Amino acid sequence: MKKFNIRKVLDGLTAVSSSSSSAQPGNRENDLIQETLQSEHFQLCKTVRHGFPYQPSSMAFDPVQKILAIGTQNGALRLFGRPGVECYCQHDSGAAVIQLQFLINEGALVSALADDSIHLWNLRQKRPAILHSLKFNRERITFCHLPFQSKWLYVGTERGNIHIVNVECFTLSGYVIMWNKAIELSSKSHPGPVVHISDNPMDEGKLIIGFESGTVVLWDLKSKKADYRYTYDEAIHSVDWHHEGKQFLCSHSDGTLTIWNVKSPAKPAQIITPHGKQPKDGKKPEPCKPILKVEYKTTRAGDPFMILSGGLSYDTVGRRPCLTVMHGKSTAVLEMDYPIVDFLTLCETPYPNDFQEPYAVVVLLEKDLVVIDLAQNGYPIFENPYPLSIHESPVTCCEYFADCPVDLIPALYSAGSRQKRQGYSKKEWPISGGNWGLGTQSYPEIIITGHADGSIKFWDASAITLQVLYKLKTAKVFEKARNKDDKPNTDIVDEDPFAIQILSWCPESRILCVAGVSAHVIIYRFSKQEVTTEVLQLLEVRLQYELNDMESPDGDQTPATPTPGASSNSQPSAPQSHPSTSSSSSDGIRDNVPCLKVRSTPLKQSAGYQVELVIQLVWVSGEPPQQITSLGVNSSYGLVVFGNSNGLAIVDYIQKTVLLNLGTIELYGSNDPYQRQPRSPRKTRQPSGGLCDINEGSTTSEDRCKSPTAVKTKSRMFSKMVVNDLAKMSRKLSLPTELKPDLDKRERRHRGLVKKQCNSVEEQTETPERGVFHRMFSAPLFSESEG
Repeated sequence: MKKFNIRKVLDGLTAVSSSSSSAQPGNRENDLIQETLQSEHFQLCKTVRHGFPYQPSSMAFDPVQKILAIGTQNGALRLFGRPGVECYCQHDSGAAVIQLQFLINEGALVSALADDSIHLWNLRQKRPAILHSLKFNRERITFCHLPFQSKWLYVGTERGNIHIVNVECFTLSGYVIMWNKAIELSSKSHPGPVVHISDNPMDEGKLIIGFESGTVVLWDLKSKKADYRYTYDEAIHSVDWHHEGKQFLCSHSDGTLTIWNVKSPAKPAQIITPHGKQPKDGKKPEPCKPILKVEYKTTRAGDPFMILSGGLSYDTVGRRPCLTVMHGKSTAVLEMDYPIVDFLTLCETPYPNDFQEPYAVVVLLEKDLVVIDLAQNGYPIFENPYPLSIHESPVTCCEYFADCPVDLIPALYSAGSRQKRQGYSKKEWPISGGNWGLGTQSYPEIIITGHADGSIKFWDASAITLQVLYKLKTAKVFEKARNKDDKPNTDIVDEDPFAIQILSWCPESRILCVAGVSAHVIIYRFSKQEVTTEVLQLLEVRLQYELNDMESPDGDQTPATPTPGASSNSQPSAPQSHPSTSSSSSDGIRDNVPCLKVRSTPLKQSAGYQVELVIQLVWVSGEPPQQITSLGVNSSYGLVVFGNSNGLAIVDYIQKTVLLNLGTIELYGSNDPYQRQPRSPRKTRQPSGGLCDINEGSTTSEDRCKSPTAVKTKSRMFSKMVVNDLAKMSRKLSLPTELKPDLDKRERRHRGLVKKQCNSVEEQTETPERGVFHRMFSAPLFSESEG
């Protein structure tokens, strides 16, 4: 890695800043910025990967070191140990990982890929790497088996042959089990690909070979011939041994399980259909879906466990994927949220010739990892400590905050630990291998993710892996749809009406502002006490501009001043209680109707983030509100600003009132080069009632900037000063250069009068608070200018 001096980067930024500030408008030479930053000054690299493995395809577990490996369809390899221990590797070819095999307690792993190559990984070093690779050119790999404490790897192929690889030098031995020698005259046709290989727990020299067609062969490695051949009418998917080596179990494509005695190849000792209906006349039960995998685990104290995936009846249409646990006379069917990719049973001993004593089942799903506790009644699942739940609901927005206050992460963790998590196993997470590494950052880092279901998650990103600190559900603020007809009346989104769109957070004050896709904004305040809010504070805003005269008879006339569709009432804008004063016009056009209905029942809010104010944009004369595209919060002044394609609004969330409501056209002067046509112009309409008062063009710009409550009531002094200073600053930006000195004189006189009362906005922005984002707008806020 090439090193560079960070001072050069800072000097370059300083040079650019000084040259731009000293440049004169009329000097074209100074407008050219001399760029001193070069590409070699920067180096982007991927430091860590978070989330669930994309498109998982295989899994393996080391029962001694207690490390889990997951392979994916794009050749990625993820290793998991105790919470906080995680590693990511990648095969160069990018081919799918079809099977993984640990060299148990040796710190090595064998991976078989879909491009017919096998690789030996060394896990004993800081960054796992491939030691050896072997490529098959003439045959396709279908199954691999590495016996416990053995140096011989058995590789089955699509042609039905089995090759033996020495894992120490990773070379092929001369020993090959040919398919025609294995079946001989037991079948007149090709038996199909090899779907299973395993050694007898009591005799390593005996291999059980399962072919797809339904033929099973017990092969003697020493004599190089088959001892027994077992034939069944249905295709085989998996095979597993009893620990005594006298019986084995097969799963078939018709949903049946067959138990065979090793020395009785004529017929199976028992046929079981776990989910099939048993006819009374003794006939064969109705066929079910294939049992893709089965595991047969024994216990000292009781009946063995039979754990299988698939095998459901064909009449169970629409049923979710299931894992079936058969123990004695009881059969438990555990439904999963996603299709099952693979599963493994965790046992107390790694030795296959001893009682297995299973205690958990690791289930790899397409989008989740589930671990089931077999030792407790009801088979509860373990609470997953890995940051795999990032996409539990799709991520719709993400924010990163560095150098946060030191007490922030403990406060969020304390609030998150109080959130009740019921139904989980009380035991510790069983995948507990590996050792923690030291974090690379010495300052606190927090990542906030917003999700499609309206939830927000706070993650501690200070270490190498993410840790969930706190989860917030914004959907609790709104009423739930009781039936299909009672859906939110929004035309903005077809689904996920509570999805989070934008986040704005102040780590210092812990004020959180959230904007959703249904044109709503929620302000949260952090509290350590649990409260019950009887009525949520609601503020409805009409953010829709209109044109009184878009076209005039005289071609050279300027258009009349546009007015946002805000309230024309002189009453103060106060937060509403429930039910809302939403209404529709006499002709059935929606007006003053929000997209979502805020709940009217009391809301119990636990310690953590609690609702301060709910702001909703409403329909205006049949036009739905546009989605919010920008959001900002300033906790020092108690202000939140948001905008969309129609305009922007500034809200005082402490007094629960609207300070400013401007249409998009009012943000630009008449000489704006980027003239915007209105979204839906409507001529000569009188503004209808709402909560924010922006009057016709007869009002002065000074009155326009005042809070609506200033008509008959007194607002806070600093709220007026903020808006007035914003107005003067924006007018200064919109004036020509030669008129600005005169405005500066009047502005200095104005500041001399108000200096004793409060500081101006420009003085406040000179020393921004840490963790607060300050955004500068190049366009003036008002179109008028004072002469």
